[in-house]
Amino acid sequence: MMTIYSDEHFMKEALKEAHKALEKDEVPIGCVILSQNRIISRGHNLTQQLKDVTAHAEMQAITAAANTLGGKYLKDCKIFVTIEPCPMCAAALAWSQISEVVFGAKDEKKGYSTISQNLLHPKTIVKSGVLEKECSQLVSEFFKNKRASKNHK
Repeated sequence: MMTIYSDEHFMKEALKEAHKALEKDEVPIGCVILSQNRIISRGHNLTQQLKDVTAHAEMQAITAAANTLGGKYLKDCKIFVTIEPCPMCAAALAWSQISEVVFGAKDEKKGYSTISQNLLHPKTIVKSGVLEKECSQLVSEFFKNKRASKNHK
């Protein structure tokens, strides 16, 4: 018998990934990708560590999911990401044909919706606001601490 978990359960898993990024002094964004209600990949930001501007949480997870499934399309998959994907990640998710995107908090400055709602695949279902406060707070605190440490130098 398969256990059906809630969106909050999987967003908590994405938050665990965000905390891994935070421990590495990366922008704390994390995600997980599901296939058949099972996590098949995880990702968190690694842009500083890898010195790669494309090493966003979603990009890491998309690559890992494709490797797990043995193909480039994620048609029957669902991604949970703590912050709204940026335009680059939204486009990659569109190319992957992912079925559903669930994110915690909107990114008012760099989220894909600031450019266009149409960056994702037309059939992709989007849900937002899952554990929004926790997701938003993690990133807000990170940047607040960055600014504070800059001002004390």
